[in-house]
Amino acid sequence: MYLKQLHLTRFRNYKNCSVSFEAQKTIVVGNNAQGKSNLLEAVELLASLKSHRTSKDQDLVSQKAKSGQIEALVKRLYSDHHLKLTLRQKGRRTAAINHQAVKRQTDFLGVINAVQFSSLDLDLVRGSPEKRRHWLDTLLVQLEPIYAYILQEYNKVLRQRNALLKKIRQSLDQGRVQDATWEQLALWDTQLAANGSRVMRRRARVLERLAPIAQQWHNQISNHTEQLTLHYTPNVSWLDDDPQTVQQAVLDRIQLRQVAEQNLGTTVVGPHRDEVDFQINETPARSYGSQGQQRTLVLALKLAELELIETVIGEPPLLLLDDVLAELDLSRQNQLLEAIQDRFQTLITTTHLSSFDQQWVQSSQILTVEAGNILQNY
Repeated sequence: MYLKQLHLTRFRNYKNCSVSFEAQKTIVVGNNAQGKSNLLEAVELLASLKSHRTSKDQDLVSQKAKSGQIEALVKRLYSDHHLKLTLRQKGRRTAAINHQAVKRQTDFLGVINAVQFSSLDLDLVRGSPEKRRHWLDTLLVQLEPIYAYILQEYNKVLRQRNALLKKIRQSLDQGRVQDATWEQLALWDTQLAANGSRVMRRRARVLERLAPIAQQWHNQISNHTEQLTLHYTPNVSWLDDDPQTVQQAVLDRIQLRQVAEQNLGTTVVGPHRDEVDFQINETPARSYGSQGQQRTLVLALKLAELELIETVIGEPPLLLLDDVLAELDLSRQNQLLEAIQDRFQTLITTTHLSSFDQQWVQSSQILTVEAGNILQNY
């Protein structure tokens, strides 16, 4: 997989900018707030239809512009693809593959696969459970694009059920709830269990595949001095990975927590309450891991993501390193750069070329970004 060209029109601070990628490694140099991260964000959007920096398309379109575009030419193992994503200040975004509009945005996923590693990811260990769930979901979308639709459907059911629970709580305060309301809740219970079980089973399976790869990388980076373990701790427990079994487990848990849900007016059962537990030498990394240990852990996770995606899709994904080398000490930098070599097309942002070994600089394409303009260094 190789990103050959990228064209940005009224995207963030890029008015009209094209770049051709001519090497396996591209180093994007520039001062802060010039547009380095915006360039990587555009690739991230093509790969996942999401940005880790914002959930609003309005933030992605240049000021005073009605719309913006991201276009790319991607070389895959057997064919080339032209991608176009149009973002709007008002209205829905649209997407096209090879100049043909896609009916569902999820059909756009899977043409580009990319792993993003930014300084924000270093908060993955200490951050909220939501961050870890989002990390796991993003990986799943890369491996199984239909998962984006599955997660979307679950969130729709969750919103509707929460609205009904809020209504029930208000009715209970007034002393009565109509029978039809309870029947409606039972229907939402069934849908939550069906959709939620699909999310949780996939999360459990992908973490089971990722864990041994991450452990191998962690052993290598820590010189075999520490043992990493990853545990998926779903909000609902089950014994067999069977659709009906997991679905029934969710329904049983809902029944157990029904009074709490009605009093709180919100759903407390389901994958939106899942957690991923990272442990180093059987000690929770979130509470006790040093900053260095946590950085080693996240680096191992990212390298494991790359390896797993390559195994599943049969091609190496892109690696997007957004100002992350400055956050790693020299030993971890060398581990990362050695693992990358020429195996993955890599886009790296930095404020200083001095962060890199001279051999890396000589073998890389160097781009300089100034106020939304990209200059090729020769």
